Amino acid sequence: MAKDLLFEIGTEEVPAHVMPGTLAQLKENAEKAFKENRIAFKAVRTLGTPRRTALIVEGLAEKQEDVASENRGPSVKIAFDAEGNPTKAAQGFARGQHVDPKDLVVKDGYVYAEVHEEGQPTAKLLETLLPELVCGLSFPNNMRWGDLDFKFIRPIRWFVALYGADVIPFELANVKSGRTSRGHRFLSQGDFEIADAKSYEKACEANFIIVDQDKRKQMIREQIEAVAKANGGQAEITEDLLEEVLYLVEYPTALCGKFEEKYLQLPPEAVITPMRDHQRYFPVKTAEGKLLPLFITVRNGGKEYLETVQHGNERVLRARLADAQFFFDEDRKKSLEEHREKLKTVVFQQGLGTMYEKTERLEKLGDFIADAIGADEKAHKHARRAAILSKADLVTGMVTEFTELQGIMGREYAKLDGECEKVAIAIDEHYKPRFAGDSQPQTTAGRIVSLADKIDTIVGTFSLGKIPTGSQDPFALRRQALGLVNMIIEAKYHLSLSAIVAKAMDLYGIEDEKARAKMQQDVADFIRLRLKNVLESIRYDVVDAVLADVDDIYAVALRAKAVADYVTDADAAAGVQAFVRVANLAKKAASAEVSADLFRTDAERNLFAAYEKASAAVASDIASESYAEAITALAALAAPIDTFFDDVMVMDKDEKIKNNRLGLLKSIDELVNRIADFTKIVLA
Repeated sequence: MAKDLLFEIGTEEVPAHVMPGTLAQLKENAEKAFKENRIAFKAVRTLGTPRRTALIVEGLAEKQEDVASENRGPSVKIAFDAEGNPTKAAQGFARGQHVDPKDLVVKDGYVYAEVHEEGQPTAKLLETLLPELVCGLSFPNNMRWGDLDFKFIRPIRWFVALYGADVIPFELANVKSGRTSRGHRFLSQGDFEIADAKSYEKACEANFIIVDQDKRKQMIREQIEAVAKANGGQAEITEDLLEEVLYLVEYPTALCGKFEEKYLQLPPEAVITPMRDHQRYFPVKTAEGKLLPLFITVRNGGKEYLETVQHGNERVLRARLADAQFFFDEDRKKSLEEHREKLKTVVFQQGLGTMYEKTERLEKLGDFIADAIGADEKAHKHARRAAILSKADLVTGMVTEFTELQGIMGREYAKLDGECEKVAIAIDEHYKPRFAGDSQPQTTAGRIVSLADKIDTIVGTFSLGKIPTGSQDPFALRRQALGLVNMIIEAKYHLSLSAIVAKAMDLYGIEDEKARAKMQQDVADFIRLRLKNVLESIRYDVVDAVLADVDDIYAVALRAKAVADYVTDADAAAGVQAFVRVANLAKKAASAEVSADLFRTDAERNLFAAYEKASAAVASDIASESYAEAITALAALAAPIDTFFDDVMVMDKDEKIKNNRLGLLKSIDELVNRIADFTKIVLA
């Protein structure tokens, strides 16, 4: 009869950001362990709070499944002597299989051992499996405590291990398993016993523990929304903050606090950042999005003494906002441009000059990019000014204290200085995207400065030999490159990556030709990998087919979409096969030179005429971004290519004729490769 399993790991408070991954790991490891040990189960789920990580397995079978196997041994000639008696080889094989030599079965010229392994009781296996699940959890950082060699994210204080109503006995890190758990630190009476897995959640709730994280999350959301509504506003709930708060509390109660209205004179982000990022408070706004002098926090406890908790939180926030006001007032004694002078004392990276010099490079590289995308004079001007001021806020008191506000305070200070609105916005946008899922710059000036900043950082860091390897990426270059790729595609910019990199190298004073060539290759390879990530929704072989040349990033995306659509067509196979045949022989061509005077057959002449027609069409289609039409023009070459191979001996004895035919094939191959390398396409 199947029973439910409860396994609770009780610890000191685990950091909130670690909990989601821990719960996912435990679930995955448990499912794998039960399958490998042939223990059937219905469902596995994990529950968690800051102090407990729990595994519940429903319908866990009482014993392993039996195993019947037929294992092959030595050949009959080796297994038996002339009299038919088992040799040492047969006896050793039988002993290893735990069977009697006389029970060996002869089949297909070999001896076999028929082995039946009876499944062991699950309860017995769990005595080993449960400690292994604990030891199998991995964390970014571990602790050791006492004189133990055992390591875990936080000290383990208790284990609850129940199979049905029975305790699974084991000991790990000097902690013995049992049925006793611990209630809320302040609201409960302390330890409490759990009868079985089915009563776990109710027993926890009776001791002020909402152990189901989904239920707890819904409670927190509903309470925050209700408290905000009761105070005449709407709470701004971000998912990342909600998840962090979720794993900071075991029994949530939301409450509202207030702060002085004078702080609303600060830029909204200057109030929200210390509130949200430093204190884990939720800001409250009007229906129109205007910030109110209110905040909502979630305590780990009940409704008793809420006023005391409110006053304590208000006092902490008041101090943070007073700091923000002080730094803001001090910063405003200088203009943003005056702050920029201090960048001369701030090193960008060792060997790459100061942040002041970086802004000078951004101004020049921004001009180059603006010309490349055909930006108008206003965008040129706005981007140039934004580049000059882009890093000035880094030396302000506000950003020094609240680093999350870089770019944001630059925008606000620029506005207060009377700078153009688009310049101010571009100062903020040039950092975008700041994180996965963040928005891209929306203004032309913002995109120009952002692209310049990212290319400058990548080229500069690569020039020091600091190319990301493995999981190491201390300068977040992968994020920068991914943001660059997504930005170019979203903005539909046709830019030459190699030209921008060359300009960036000029600005860094990199003159050695070998170093420049290596830089171009390294950056192209780095961008190629990011493009692969961006195009992950497209067939892998199609992506491989278009990634040979990544100089025009947006064109790569367009070509990938067009080729992906083409290869799904029923008639695509004929075209792909023709292109592959051409590519295979084109490798032998010394050049793509073709002379019509050397043609000897109609098949050659017809193919050359078809090539010239396709070449003109492809050039026109690429210019108009009509890549599907370009592929259609190329597909028209399939029939004349097949006729050419049927009627023409390419490797003619006459060297000139042979080279001319190879040159024709190479010309066609080069034309086809303007769209994709079809040799990478996998046909069904």
